[in-house]
Amino acid sequence: MPELPEVETVRRGLAPVMEGATVERLEARRANLRWPLPEHFVERMKGRRIERLRRRAKYLLADLDRDETLIMHLGMSGSFRVLLGNEETSPGEFMYPRAKASVHDHVVFHLHPRATVTFNDPRRFGAMLLSDTARLVDHPLFRSLGPEPLGEDLSPAYLARKCAGRKTSLKAALLDQRIVAGLGNIYVSEALHLAHLSPKRPAGVLADKKGVPTEGAKLLVPAIRKVLTAAIEAGGSSLRDHRKTDGDLGMFQHRFRVYDREGVKCPTRGCKGTIKAIVQNARSTYYCPVCQR
Repeated sequence: MPELPEVETVRRGLAPVMEGATVERLEARRANLRWPLPEHFVERMKGRRIERLRRRAKYLLADLDRDETLIMHLGMSGSFRVLLGNEETSPGEFMYPRAKASVHDHVVFHLHPRATVTFNDPRRFGAMLLSDTARLVDHPLFRSLGPEPLGEDLSPAYLARKCAGRKTSLKAALLDQRIVAGLGNIYVSEALHLAHLSPKRPAGVLADKKGVPTEGAKLLVPAIRKVLTAAIEAGGSSLRDHRKTDGDLGMFQHRFRVYDREGVKCPTRGCKGTIKAIVQNARSTYYCPVCQR
């Protein structure tokens, strides 16, 4: 499933085309994706102006006029492509290689002026829902989400408060969307390595007996921000079939410190360890048993 950097990359690619545009016509080529499409979706989207395109956790949010928001999720294999004029091209220098609709093109936005945005999702785990903008924070998908990992609300003190006394693994705690929104398996592994924290340690290691942030908590927050920022700048990790909105594979996978690098020498300077792979909660974890304590 695309993680936060992939979703943010998609948002940045779509924003120049979608923000300020009006939906002249919407095609819904099936009645459902992961969940049923909104009732009267085609009729409700016609003539709507897209005021802003933003992201919350792993969701794309298109704020529409009349105080309504379109919630979009890429699911396991969802992607967008943009057609401008008669050529499939990006708002900038990117090229969108797929010029023809396929059986997996499920939702098509015909935008004014002269742009078409197509949502393609072979596995149909993606989603499109409508919600009142003012009530979005209380929507079932968002009301329990923790702070954004790149926002100011994520701090060592916050992590210490949330993780104090927790016996669950550090990795499991960071994957809990109620603690931090948008973090996924790849970048948790990357951040823990950068912070020299073992994914197997209990989450309570982030707070001392008085609930004060430990040195580990102080190292972890900037590590999270660093790996996410680097991945966004590189265009995402591009595992399996994920692509950027321009159709190109992202490049961050070539910079992974530990993820999917089992048996490779640890990149930490002076460390003689080798990256090891284990399974935690049915998901692969990559770490260095020497420098991650």
